[in-house]
Amino acid sequence: QVQLVESGGGLVQAGGSLRLSCAASGRIFSINAMGWYRQAPGKQREMVAAITSGGSTNYADSVKGRFTISRDNAKNTVDLQMNSLKPEDTAVYYCNVNLRPATVLDFITYWGQGTQVTVSS
Repeated sequence: QVQLVESGGGLVQAGGSLRLSCAASGRIFSINAMGWYRQAPGKQREMVAAITSGGSTNYADSVKGRFTISRDNAKNTVDLQMNSLKPEDTAVYYCNVNLRPATVLDFITYWGQGTQVTVSS
């Protein structure tokens, strides 16, 4: 059974930094894209950052220059370094991983349980 476990959320003052981590575990054959989404109260879930298996990255305009996504293919992990945080970054952050379990032939998208990030002004 595949699981995504997130860590690193918390409360930080505006201008501060946080680092989120997500680890995929279980019987995994291959991992495609990995990414982070967020959902603020009353808003739709939105893509924050994504990274392909080859290392190409994509960011939401609102976080460009402040957030950096990275992955470790050997450890099946994806991290999100968040700098210069703003109150509008407050949201629940979700890890998103497209992978092929060892027991199936298709790629499936998995979600983490979510981790709260709160930025105070």
